[in-house]
Amino acid sequence: MKSYEVNFDGLVGPTHNYGGLSYGNVASQSNSQQSSNPKEAALQGLAKMKALMEMGFQQGVLAPQERPDVAGLRSLGFSGTDAQVIEQAARQAMPLLVASCSASSMWVANAATVSPSADTADGRVHFTAANLNCKYHRSIEHPTTSRVLGAMFADQKHFAHHAALPAVAQFGDEGAANHTRFCREYGEAGVEFFVFGRSAFDTRYPAPQKYPARQTLEASQAVARLHGLSDDGVVYAQQNPSVIDQGVFHNDVIAVGNGEALFYHEDAFLDTEQMLAELSAKLAKRGGQFKAICVPRDQVSVEDAVRSYLFNSQLLSRADGSMLLIVPQECQNNPRVWQYLQELTSSGGLIREVKVFDLKQSMQNGGGPACLRLRVALNETELAAVNPGVIMTPPLYGTLTQWVDKHYRDRMTESDLADPQLLLECRTALDELTQILKLGAVYPFQIN
Repeated sequence: MKSYEVNFDGLVGPTHNYGGLSYGNVASQSNSQQSSNPKEAALQGLAKMKALMEMGFQQGVLAPQERPDVAGLRSLGFSGTDAQVIEQAARQAMPLLVASCSASSMWVANAATVSPSADTADGRVHFTAANLNCKYHRSIEHPTTSRVLGAMFADQKHFAHHAALPAVAQFGDEGAANHTRFCREYGEAGVEFFVFGRSAFDTRYPAPQKYPARQTLEASQAVARLHGLSDDGVVYAQQNPSVIDQGVFHNDVIAVGNGEALFYHEDAFLDTEQMLAELSAKLAKRGGQFKAICVPRDQVSVEDAVRSYLFNSQLLSRADGSMLLIVPQECQNNPRVWQYLQELTSSGGLIREVKVFDLKQSMQNGGGPACLRLRVALNETELAAVNPGVIMTPPLYGTLTQWVDKHYRDRMTESDLADPQLLLECRTALDELTQILKLGAVYPFQIN
């Protein structure tokens, strides 16, 4: 039976703005308060989805969230009509309104952790929505994320869904941005790789000094237990605290894996040699041959990696056994990174080609190609059980671009977030989107 790694890309929401909400994310903070373009952002994301579909990769789409989060604002003491709630928040607590309008759900690498059926004890694909409790604007996502994923992967014979972990610091969970999987073939048992920034209970693990470590070891271990993963199919590794303090807030900013390969920066991890040896040994027991591609610090600094998002790329397997790297335009704009990539692809190694995409609207808020997609390995039977409305096709691409053109603004500033009309625009757009994607009622305004 054939198997695939399907990329489900996040559709950028109508309230896309540069709120500078993510402490530790250099791009997010440095572009704070600039004017954004939600329409351009959504179309840039759709263009990437279309391009991968046309290259022959399985591609899906994951819907954005309802914003502003009026229900969340009500729970914090604002009252009256929806318009009055927004007006009060804008007058009394503008930073809170900005957080309640964030379109950060576009980065669906943080939506959940996914384990394929070949790895799990019950033979189903398992999803655990990430609690994202390090940042308020992201901590409010998981209830809707769970409903959307449940509508996409509804067949309980093939799919199992878990609620987010407890929303406390000890179980900080950032989803697939700190998780990848190595395997010989997508449908075969693999080794799941969990990267954590700190331990909540074990003081032997060092912690960063400047920026927060968002993923805990304990959260990663809990997800592995929930998914029924065996000990010989899991490897835990600690992110280097010094790179977190340089703006590497998730592992997918400093490393990316696919198939049997890990593409990583020399300074990405602690105890790198031990980690590589464990990955190699465990993958070998599953018939795979682990391949490590290390980017030396003297060729690409951590600073260049963060500014270009070299590692926040998509590493994709092609039919001839080689790999394709999908990178943002910022890699081409960085002379040192671009020179490294030219040398890499001309060396005859595993990564043979680089394709560049303009994702400036996402990049300026701190998310590149890898942030925009959630990977789900599925066999043919499981793929057939996925809600067909969310699988990208040429007609769906056309429909979604028309939908964006109809509903999205081409300019968004902080003052625009206080406009009650924005909430109505968002709800109208999302109500139509759920019909396009055949999701049913997944948003609070549709349920309450």
